[in-house]
Order: sequence, then C-alpha cells, then structure tokens
Amino acid sequence: MPTVEQILSGLKDIVAAWGAIAIFWHGYFGAIALGLLFGLRPPKRLTGFLLVPPLLSVAVLAWIANNLFNSIVFAGLALLLLPVTYRLGCEPARVAPAGFLFPGLALFAFGWAYPHFLDSASLLPYLYGAPTGLIPCPTLAIVIGLALVLDGLGSRALCLVLGIVGLFYGVIGVVRLGVVIDWTLLLGALLILARAVRRPVQAKTCA
Repeated sequence: MPTVEQILSGLKDIVAAWGAIAIFWHGYFGAIALGLLFGLRPPKRLTGFLLVPPLLSVAVLAWIANNLFNSIVFAGLALLLLPVTYRLGCEPARVAPAGFLFPGLALFAFGWAYPHFLDSASLLPYLYGAPTGLIPCPTLAIVIGLALVLDGLGSRALCLVLGIVGLFYGVIGVVRLGVVIDWTLLLGALLILARAVRRPVQAKTCA
C-alpha cells in the first residue's frame, strides 16, 4: 500500500503535468454553468451524460500515473452512471429548491477553484487551472455540486452513487491524507445523500 507521501506526490505530479486539461474542464463546466444561467434547461438524460466525461478523465490520468485504485474506482463510477443516466427522463432538468441550490453552488465553486495541489502565488490560476477533471476530490465536488443545483436530476440512484463515492473520498482526504479542505466534499456528499433519501425517483422513459 502506498504511503500518504507517495499518494500526495502522485496527485501533485498529475496536477503539474496536465494543467492544459484542467483548463479544458474549466471551460466545459463554465459552458454548462453559463447555459443554466441564461435559462437553458437540457433534458435530464443529456445533463446526466454530461457528468460522466470528467470522471473518465480522472480515471485515465490515474491510469497513466499508475494509480490503479483511483483509475478503477472512477472508471467504475462512470460506467455505473451510464445506465442510471440512460433511465433519466427527457423532461428538462430543473433547478433545486434554495436549501440544496445554494450549497450546490458553493460546492461547485469549491471544485472549480480547489486550492490544494496547485502552487501559485497569484489567485488567478485557481480560476482556470485548479485540478478539476484531473484528480478525485475537486472533480467529485464540482460534479456533486452541479447535481445538487439541478435537484439531483430527479434520480435517487444518481444521488446515492455520487454521494457514496464522494463520502468515501471525502473521508480519505480528511482522515488519511490530512487535506482539511476536503471536509467540504464530505459535507456535500452527505447533502446529496440526504437528497436521495428525501426525494423519490421521478425519471420517465423517453419516447
């Protein structure tokens, strides 16, 4: 089993080597956020599929970095979400009530500007180069945040899957790796799990 120092060093190496991909994912999530801001409400199924590629990105980069555990978990997460997403309805995604909307926005912003592993004396690089789409915790944070903003896409299964994996990585980040800011991911995971318990499945089959 790798030591904490080896794990942290491996994550730092990924962030240092793949900064251009982080910029791409910021543009990707920025486009989604702008669309929602200007009133676009894509079908739930399409929106669910948009959550999958960043998870696959983490899996691929972890594989390249010889982190087989993260690679397998994130590839498995992405594959597990595909059938869940396929069962989502074709009705437009909707914005969550305020009690989930505002925490979701905060979690999205946290994943967007995740400050760990990126060494910069300026704040600006965190707005476009934080390791979203590169390593687990910021990627889970922004994906869970977006799912919360969109009311869990009406899917208990989606909320449960994201919440369980987010909870696992939040605990690992805080307890094993000593990354205190991952408390934010941990709380976000608990919140989307609460959403799963509270809200019944509302998915419908597309015509």
